[in-house]
Amino acid sequence: MSSHMNGQGNFSVFVFSKTVGYRHDSIPEGVEGLKRLGASTNSFTVEASEDSSLINTDFLSRFKVVLFLSPSGEFLSREELHALKTYINNGGGFVGIHCASAGMYSEPWYGELIGAYFSNHPEPQQNVVRVENKEHCIVSGFQHEFKWFDEWYNFTQNPRDKVTVLLSTDESLYEGGAMGSDHPLAWCREFEGGRSFYTSLGHFAEAYQDEGFMTHVLNGILWAARVIQ
Repeated sequence: MSSHMNGQGNFSVFVFSKTVGYRHDSIPEGVEGLKRLGASTNSFTVEASEDSSLINTDFLSRFKVVLFLSPSGEFLSREELHALKTYINNGGGFVGIHCASAGMYSEPWYGELIGAYFSNHPEPQQNVVRVENKEHCIVSGFQHEFKWFDEWYNFTQNPRDKVTVLLSTDESLYEGGAMGSDHPLAWCREFEGGRSFYTSLGHFAEAYQDEGFMTHVLNGILWAARVIQ
């Protein structure tokens, strides 16, 4: 972890992991990993819940970043989604991890916030992740490419024309890719007053103990919070 991040934050992050559809076994480890990450870097504190009624304007105003950790299905009501939209419009930061792209299909605004909706994935397997936009603070310091074992999400559309792609993969290196020669895996964007960062990695509990993956998440949180530019 880079020491320059220490002491720069001490803001609050709301970690939300309500599942209506598929539930990832890794969610508890993810919550604990995020708490450790905030404490060990002296950057942020975590409040975690699966109660979607907390997605209201008053509650969200306490947080610099709202992080959706693999929620699934139609997990927000219309009112809750409107509160999230207000939060973003007021400059809030949003981070989505893994299954956050596999929900709220009925609300196109949520798809825009995430960047792209999950379509399907092949069996988990080892693959090579390529780092793009290496000057961007979320991936600065990362090696050009690295091996990783995960669920490799296919998306209903390629978000590249509206986001800054940070990680991508080459479908010729693994089985089951369905997006062709350009397959983004993680990205960020300025969005309607706020900032949004999404990574499709993070299926397995082991990810939340992996320093490289957690640095990726940390940088995404700090960027969404405007602690780093």
